[in-house]
Amino acid sequence: MTENHLPPHVLVLFGARGDLAKRKLYPGLYRLAAAGRLPEAYAVIGSGRSAPDSPEEFQDLVRVAVRESVDDADEATLEELVGRVSFRPSSADDGSDLAEAVREAEQELGGEARRLVYVSVPPSAMQGMVGMLGREGIAERARLVVEKPFGLDLESSRELDRTLKQVVDEDAIFRIDHFIGKEAVQDILALRFANRLLEAAWCARDVASVQIDVPEALGLEGRGGFYEGTGGLRDMISTHLCQLLGFVAMDRPRDFSAEALRDAKAEVFAALRPFDREHAVFGQYAGYRDEDDVADDSEVETFVALEARVDTERWRGVPFYLRTGKALAEGRRTITLRFREPDEPLFEQVKCPHELVLELTDQPEVKVDVRAKVPGPRMVVSEATMRLDLETEFPGSEPLEAYERLLLDVMRGDQMLFTRSDEVDRLWQVCQPLLDDPPELQPYEQGSWGPDAALALPEGGWRLGG
Repeated sequence: MTENHLPPHVLVLFGARGDLAKRKLYPGLYRLAAAGRLPEAYAVIGSGRSAPDSPEEFQDLVRVAVRESVDDADEATLEELVGRVSFRPSSADDGSDLAEAVREAEQELGGEARRLVYVSVPPSAMQGMVGMLGREGIAERARLVVEKPFGLDLESSRELDRTLKQVVDEDAIFRIDHFIGKEAVQDILALRFANRLLEAAWCARDVASVQIDVPEALGLEGRGGFYEGTGGLRDMISTHLCQLLGFVAMDRPRDFSAEALRDAKAEVFAALRPFDREHAVFGQYAGYRDEDDVADDSEVETFVALEARVDTERWRGVPFYLRTGKALAEGRRTITLRFREPDEPLFEQVKCPHELVLELTDQPEVKVDVRAKVPGPRMVVSEATMRLDLETEFPGSEPLEAYERLLLDVMRGDQMLFTRSDEVDRLWQVCQPLLDDPPELQPYEQGSWGPDAALALPEGGWRLGG
């Protein structure tokens, strides 16, 4: 059985021989196929500047990618997927062969076949490729998936947006941010808006500060050329971390629909103060300049920590601390709401956290650090933790990996977990002051928690790494 009786689809994947396709897209398509969530009739056409030596070579690439990511892949399902895969080269200058392949695939599938065009190319190539899609007619009737970053600054993001809207309407553009597709991020909405207990305390009256912390233990992993053109602010802050901030800080949407949810996020971003260098720390890990495809005198930041402010009634006066970086002590995705101390403490002050912690891993967990009485004859209050392990609470559930969920949503035409153009524009407005006037770059050792100046940024320190 297929998911919601989806119509036939032609999926066109640019960057089809790249890292993202091999690590995420092909395994995601396989898992959707194994779960019966793909259309009964579909074709996958990979594309890029350089073609493989033979159709079989490209199909082998897909097989290997799935087997490396999926334990005990079902060979029959895998071969069914591989049998629907082909490759046609294309470039910003010439997409005629690809356009012909799309038309042929649609004729073979029959019916009202939909087009899903996934554009995963470097920012410098994005506008040219989008223009080609328009000239060749590939964008007609297509849902166009665009990978971040959406431009490299405010001006280029607006140029890209104009180019996109010359070939497709806004409701056909799916700006993908895989962080939003994670089950744990969507859990934020359920925890907040389905639980009065939490929603009542989710505001400046009770919350002293919020930390959105996404450190990465890995370095560049062969992506020196990409990182030299982006850096941490563009790669992570303007997209992933600000989107997480939007989910945490939004007011209750008027209903649970794509339009209402994105309106609520847009209101947060409209109230988000532009970032400034006085409340930001940029760092670069020792040895970054020795990486492949990195300039010897590179001033690109591999670490960003900053303080953000959201001037809404709910959050006025509450600092939001955002931190991310490469080659740090640990890889985590953690949101921490630090609660205020009681106005009139009844017990002797207890030196321990009073926090709500959301661990946004593939096995999401919610923790609440509280103070409780230690069993015994005297009233001694100490630290205790309440835990909610969602995987344990819902045995037998079938969570979707982020790219699986988002690919499925594109085929459904559901834009709820995708970024709208006004969100992108406002976030570049917020980030632009740091691009124009960045703080002085500070070195840090690999395996540390970043520059010393960043450690003291939040009052009371970071939950992770002091």
